[in-house]
Amino acid sequence: MTVSNTEPVPAVTPELRRYVEHDILPLYDAFDAAHRRDHAEAVMARSMALWRHYPALRADMVYLVAAYHDVGLDEGREHHHEVSARRLLADTKLRRWFTPEELALMAEAVEDHRASADRRPRSLYGCIVAEADRLIDPDTVIRRTVQYGLSHYPGLSREQHYARMCEHLGRKYAAGGYLQQCLPESPNAAPLARLRALIADEGRLRAAFDALYDAETAR
Repeated sequence: MTVSNTEPVPAVTPELRRYVEHDILPLYDAFDAAHRRDHAEAVMARSMALWRHYPALRADMVYLVAAYHDVGLDEGREHHHEVSARRLLADTKLRRWFTPEELALMAEAVEDHRASADRRPRSLYGCIVAEADRLIDPDTVIRRTVQYGLSHYPGLSREQHYARMCEHLGRKYAAGGYLQQCLPESPNAAPLARLRALIADEGRLRAAFDALYDAETAR
């Protein structure tokens, strides 16, 4: 599901939607394979699906937070959430649709979306984009991890990429990892259980890595 071409966006101002599609989404085209436009559109679609559980929230704000959540990746992953928040606040065109208070709340939500944060997002807007950004499908998680490793650590060997992937999955997704679900309506619970079972099964995990690694390096 995408939000830019194939389906209408419920309750989102058409002019805002056009601005995002023409000026914000193209920024993702230069990012690594795991964070290009299709990722942004997927996060936006999932955010709008979660918004249906919280209709008191402003749909335009949910939509924009999702659109802006990763635009700071060109300055590095470590602080991309902070860079993205600053860029949202600096975007003067957004003032035609949002008040200063709304812009500040959305910037806060963008900053809070990062899964490695050591605290819960400060608002429901942050919770929604944090959950929407977590597409916990085992194949997708492994593929994105492999893609990120190949893009950012091209000098690693196959075995080093596998070790890096295992370390990342264990630290983030395994039982006791830092990832925590933010909303009870999130569809991530069952996929997370499947992913944890895969992480615990070394044979299946290695086979999944090998298949995806071969596919990505053959491109």
